[in-house]
Amino acid sequence: MKSQRRDFLMGLAGITGAWEGRPRVSHDSGTGRPAGRQNEKKLSIRDKFWIWGWKAGALNNQYGLPDTSRMTPAEGAFYLGVPNLILVGLPDPKVPGSWKPETSDFDAYAISFRPLKRVVWFIGQGYLRMNAKDLEIVRQLAQKFPNVDGVIMDDFFRFTLDGSEVGNLTPDELAYIQGQLKVDERKLDLWITLYDHNLEYEIAPYLRHIDVVTYWTPYAKNLEKLREGFERLEKVAGRRKVLGCYMWDYGSHSPMPVALMQKQCELGLQWLREGRIEGMIFLGSGSCDLELKAVEWARDWIQKVGDEKL
Repeated sequence: MKSQRRDFLMGLAGITGAWEGRPRVSHDSGTGRPAGRQNEKKLSIRDKFWIWGWKAGALNNQYGLPDTSRMTPAEGAFYLGVPNLILVGLPDPKVPGSWKPETSDFDAYAISFRPLKRVVWFIGQGYLRMNAKDLEIVRQLAQKFPNVDGVIMDDFFRFTLDGSEVGNLTPDELAYIQGQLKVDERKLDLWITLYDHNLEYEIAPYLRHIDVVTYWTPYAKNLEKLREGFERLEKVAGRRKVLGCYMWDYGSHSPMPVALMQKQCELGLQWLREGRIEGMIFLGSGSCDLELKAVEWARDWIQKVGDEKL
């Protein structure tokens, strides 16, 4: 028993040590932005890593996942050893409106995120359109929790009846949202998700009003062409970019091959060093406690490269 306790404490000390030295959330008095955004030379690779988080158990019994998860978003960030988090909602067609936590839950989530450096908050998904109340709630959160520095719209583009794609909001509506993202003296960033197949359509008018584009490849088999897809994105989107890295093949409902997990990570690290992307997102918290090979490989890799300086 003493040996087990000693091993546990040593492991805990190692995890805690990995977080020591991580920049705490502080803000530049001139811009209101998190100070780390201005001091790029002081950042490590780890400071550019994010986890995609959702309510514990939200994807249980879906997408072919082999077991049920109980891991919360904050626990997922701690498990992977990343300091930034994106919180999203997931719709339940059986429960109208269930894609948004109750307003009273928002503070509970945000409190658990206080140790994190940066948080981006969900304001809309797919056909579920946001409203003015959603924006006001996030503005209030950002005032109370200064590490909340952005909002994200998931599954922003949708298919139309003629087989094309269109944004869930018009460019004019996006411009309006941009004007509503002021919190005191700072401006929250507007993020969207963009999939590889979205590049087949005319999306540039929407991207002009976006601050950060997250780029995703939903089918693992298409990661063989990740480099080519990203180069196409660069030609379309003159915006800051973040690479989304799936740790499960949600498109095919099957495990992410470790070789393709490695490909995503190594290309992402190369693009980080070249300044072509601003970060990498690991999706997601609900797969971190399922003992998936790709998750464990990514976790080990993060520990290996995370403390290198940019």
